[in-house]
Amino acid sequence: MNRRQFVSTSSGAAAAALTAKGATAPHKPALMKLGCQSAPTNDAHLKYFARFGVKNICGYPETSDGHVYATVDELSRMKDLADKNGISVDCVGPPILTSSYIDNEKHPAIMLAQSPERDRDIEQIQILIRNCAKAGLPSIKYNMSILGVLRTGRTPGRGDAMYSTWKLAEAHPKTPLTKAGHVDADMFWERITYFLNHVMPVANEYKIRMACHPQDPGVPPEGYQGVDRVLGTVDGLKKFIKIQESPYHGLNFCQGTVSEMLHDPGKEIYDVIRYFGTRDKIFNVHFRNIRGHRDDFIEVYPDEGDIDFVKAIQVYKEVGYKYLLMPDHVPLVASDPGGLQSFAFCYGYIRALIQAVDHTA
Repeated sequence: MNRRQFVSTSSGAAAAALTAKGATAPHKPALMKLGCQSAPTNDAHLKYFARFGVKNICGYPETSDGHVYATVDELSRMKDLADKNGISVDCVGPPILTSSYIDNEKHPAIMLAQSPERDRDIEQIQILIRNCAKAGLPSIKYNMSILGVLRTGRTPGRGDAMYSTWKLAEAHPKTPLTKAGHVDADMFWERITYFLNHVMPVANEYKIRMACHPQDPGVPPEGYQGVDRVLGTVDGLKKFIKIQESPYHGLNFCQGTVSEMLHDPGKEIYDVIRYFGTRDKIFNVHFRNIRGHRDDFIEVYPDEGDIDFVKAIQVYKEVGYKYLLMPDHVPLVASDPGGLQSFAFCYGYIRALIQAVDHTA
């Protein structure tokens, strides 16, 4: 061994010895925040958030005159009310492009590709983007859904809780088709692309992050009720984020929904988080757990599912995720019809995880 090799080897051994003796790597803080998207954004609910340490939320402004956008004044009033309760509104949920079933949707034109109605609705989304920028609200979440959230019933859980359940083999839709009719993959991608091509230039100009929720749950390639849910697979989400090359085009990353896409979510989800997280395409996280796998699962409390939430939050820290971690689809209890108790449990659990991961290298 020559001198250079000796020095190099000795330095490596010394570094290893220091680590073994308890030396720590430089501290990397956890950037994510405990959040929530439950409604309404009124004074009573904001005080409920504050009581349980939720300081960052997705808010729902009041709208007037039949608009699907909120005015600058309406957004500012919501923001000011949250500020008075020590809460920051980090995202806005509009009353359009929600996860609703298309037959019940008041504003279905974008997803039905109905012109000229969809152009008028898109124009209102563009106005909302501009208004959010003026009010200092940095993000908007939305869905591109026709079927809404598909479930087959509820399963008894711990205590007297009931867990939302999806078993494709037991699913029997009320009608063979929705009013959308047959929507194959090509048709669905056309509608998504049309929307993005008209909305993302405005989002880029005003620097508003647009966060799209995956389709919940995924269905077989042949579709369900005549609809191919193209945003119901990881490959579909990968294609989606490439349609527009923009730092403001990304995902409302529902970890529960993405887990529902996977055949072995307890092993696969972490690399999915890494894929989208390292590309800065995760703008929100619905931090919920499931037990089961694609086509057959129940939604459970965060501490009892197939996903290791300690490992998951370590991955979010690893990729530098800096936005909201929020509970979603909490178990229901007859004595707690609004789910406030279940949400409170999730707030404490997530807050503790953030504090714990913040104290690790």
